[in-house]
Parts: sequence; C-alpha cells; structure tokens
Amino acid sequence: MSASIPALFDLTGKVALITGASRGIGASIARTLAAFGAHAIVSSRKQEECETVAAAIRDAGGSAEALACHIGEMEQIEAAFGRIAERHGRLDILVNNAATNPYFGPLVETDLTAFQKTVDVNIRGYFFMSARGMKLIAAGGGGSIVNVASVNGVRPAPQQGLYSMTKAAVISLTHAFALEGGPMRVRVNALLPGLTDTKFASALTGNPKILAGVTQRLPLGRAAQPDEMAGAVLYLVSPSASYTTGTCLTVDGGYLVS
Repeated sequence: MSASIPALFDLTGKVALITGASRGIGASIARTLAAFGAHAIVSSRKQEECETVAAAIRDAGGSAEALACHIGEMEQIEAAFGRIAERHGRLDILVNNAATNPYFGPLVETDLTAFQKTVDVNIRGYFFMSARGMKLIAAGGGGSIVNVASVNGVRPAPQQGLYSMTKAAVISLTHAFALEGGPMRVRVNALLPGLTDTKFASALTGNPKILAGVTQRLPLGRAAQPDEMAGAVLYLVSPSASYTTGTCLTVDGGYLVS
C-alpha cells in the first residue's frame, strides 16, 4: 500500500467496473477509485469515449482499461462479464452508474418507446448487472456493489415521473440484493445524488430559470459537481464501509430536508 493512501480507503489490487463512466459522475468515480489503487474498468456504450477516460487515468499514474457495454442490451452485459472473468479472473467492485432519461414531461403523455428504453436500462440493466456482478464478486471472495440511484427515487421530480419511478426501483433493488449478498460477502449500497452539473442533467442545469428555481430551495444553494459524488462511492466500496450494506447514502445539498 502506498504510504499516501490511508488504509481504510486503500483499494490497491481491486478490480472495479464502473458503468456510465465516459463522462460526468461515472468518470469522476473511475478517476477516484483509480487514484486510491483500484484498476478501473471504464465502461459505457462507446469504446472510444471510454478509452479517453481510461487513457487520462493511466496518464495520471493509475491503472485503467476501456470496456464498451450498453447495459440495456443483455448480450452486451453477458459479454462484458465474460471478458472481465477471462482477463482478470475476478471482480471486486461494481458501480452501476449508467442510466437514461429520454423523456421529460407528464406521465400521461409517456409513449411506449420512452417507457421501454427507460425501464430496460434503469431497472433491467441494473438488475442483471447486479446479478452477474454479484456472482463474479462472490466467486473472488467478496466485495462491493454501489448502485447510483437518485433523490428522485425518494421524491419524484416534476416532469420526471418515469425516471423517478425507475430510480425508486433501484433503491428497492439495492435493498433486495443487500439481503442476499450478505452471506456471499458482497455488500450492496446506493448513492442518491441530488442535482449535479452534468450533461445528463443539462435539461435542468442548462436552463437558468429552472436551475434558479431548484437551487434557491437547496440549503447549500447550488448544484453539485461530479467530483462531489465520487468520495461517497469511495467510502462505500472501501474497507471503511466494511459493516455498511443496504444503505442509501444521500448527497444532495440538503434537498430531501428542504
């Protein structure tokens, strides 16, 4: 272990798969886990974008590789875990961060295409990533899964009803997998971010009127930056959280108490 890394946060030798890691919160998580010693498998739909993040991690002295995987496609999920098992023989950390929100509007106007895409990625994708990930992590002696949900899963946001429902499902999924994962030595927790300044949230952060309406109700009075989510994930996957499972860690600038 490097003398500069506190033992309770040391991830040296751990293999970590982070989905949705080509930008935003996922990229910040990948960089942070690599900085604390993990080998970061940077995953998203496009290989080239993943490689850009992985290369930056390597240039900074970390260990990383790119792995394209669309979690809305079952064949790609199976292929990704097959490749990880073949290349590394283990997985220690899984961060389910990839998500989609193709529809912004009233629930009653939601069309089937938007509904199916959102459910396929945000629920089915998280479920089978967790199921396949738990098996591989358990086979290696145990580890950690973190599901990136949202405060919308607790308090549905206007015009984001469908997305909010899927994130509520992620919270429930986290509890269910934590219950079964304990005896397998796999801890399962969730991160609940609040409003974060990412491309994913640009419909909110890119609209000054909407942004002002949201931030004025926040105790901290601003949107988060992606790097402000990474420390919470570092805690949840580290030895510091060895007795933490089934929890939802909210990082929202005080949104849920406002």
